[in-house]
Amino acid sequence: MSDLNVLMDQYLNYLLVEKGLSGNTIDSYARDLARYVRFLRANRISTIADTDTPVILKYLLTLRDQGLGIRSRGRHLVTLRGFYRFAVQEKVLKKDPVRIVELPKFGVKLPDVLSFEEIKKIIDLPDVQTPKGLRDAAMIELLYAAGLRVSELINVKISEINLESGFVRVFGKGAKERVVPIGSHAREKIQNYLVHGRPILLKAVLSPYLFVARAGKPMTRQGFWKLLKRYGVQAGIRKEITPHSLRHSFATHLLEGGADLRAVQMMLGHVDISTTQIYTHVARDHLKKMHEKYHPRG
Repeated sequence: MSDLNVLMDQYLNYLLVEKGLSGNTIDSYARDLARYVRFLRANRISTIADTDTPVILKYLLTLRDQGLGIRSRGRHLVTLRGFYRFAVQEKVLKKDPVRIVELPKFGVKLPDVLSFEEIKKIIDLPDVQTPKGLRDAAMIELLYAAGLRVSELINVKISEINLESGFVRVFGKGAKERVVPIGSHAREKIQNYLVHGRPILLKAVLSPYLFVARAGKPMTRQGFWKLLKRYGVQAGIRKEITPHSLRHSFATHLLEGGADLRAVQMMLGHVDISTTQIYTHVARDHLKKMHEKYHPRG
């Protein structure tokens, strides 16, 4: 197994240094590859040269028998694709045995789309007479205004927000930078929070973060998730609400309004437009309704 372990280490280092992937993403790849190596060891396969397409298919069947769902098996296959491509690139292998293996077919389950009225209810709930209420209102507004991931939201720094020009600079997955415009409502709420809320929450402590919790530290992802869920319950919304619900609603509302798919891709920070295309089912439904309503033979 030594050659496999060495190749794994080289591949993970390649993802870190050359591809610039985040630590969490690399940890995920490492866990998947470690599981694959255990499978090979159990089947008395000692080198990567002894693997072929039937071995890959047997591994996927083993994952299925162990109770992994289609999405999880698909993720494992994506991990193996990258690993074997790297092995061919490094001339460890001449041919890629994973190339002809297709991803499992599955329907992509998306979070519930919140209507604009439902989002407005949540945004209007925080008590803006208090510092925390000002912070919460600004956070929720920015999350929806820019379609951020929760990890991006909690880590936004003061230096990355430009209220005068109306944009936020975001560092997403793999430390990739993007600039996303924000509207007048978000700018107003952030300005109110900066003037009347943040200084009180900081209590003379210095912090580079825009949204602060205790001792000037950023809020945790779990903390914001609980906060958002509480406001959703108070608003009387029965849909499952997570931070990603607002990101999904952001993309859906833009597409329904006629936004270009590639523009939405850039704002979401998706490297591959096929990732963004999972949102277009909603836009298609919207177009179908418009066709039925306005076309003479709809």
